[in-house]
Amino acid sequence: MIVKSALENLGIAYGTIDLGVVEVKRPVTEEERTKLHDALIISGLQLLDNKKAVLVEKIKTIVIEMIHYDEELPKIKNSDYISQKLEHNYTYLANLFSEATGTTIEHFIIKHKIEKVKELLLYDELTLTQISYRLKYSSVAHLSNQFKKETGLTPTFFKKLQDKRRNNLENV
Repeated sequence: MIVKSALENLGIAYGTIDLGVVEVKRPVTEEERTKLHDALIISGLQLLDNKKAVLVEKIKTIVIEMIHYDEELPKIKNSDYISQKLEHNYTYLANLFSEATGTTIEHFIIKHKIEKVKELLLYDELTLTQISYRLKYSSVAHLSNQFKKETGLTPTFFKKLQDKRRNNLENV
């Protein structure tokens, strides 16, 4: 809605607006691009007119949806899932992502899985075994080791903490 409003205020004719992609009906002038950029920044959004930057954002979105919003993780490998979703070779996507973010897709996935583990621990509805199964860890030990490596705490100790802070997804 924010993007739609900004485009309409600037008189830029558009077709479809999808996550991360806007189809414009005519070429946008440099002045219009600058004004659109400024309008989006005010709203906390960013204009990405570089195809590689858009692809990196799509990778992030796929990972976040896969881990935080889908009922269960895909049955295929993460690399195959991302590659299929974006219709690109995974090696290309991995290199592009690393170059743009300074981290690997795999580490980005791990960080988000750990945030999901924190969330599930705080809800206190599932056991650690159930959480490890739900997030496709090979074992509880693997989950615990990864959790400790990322947070410095064991899952059990984290669960006992009084001040149970999680990171916002934007900050992961």
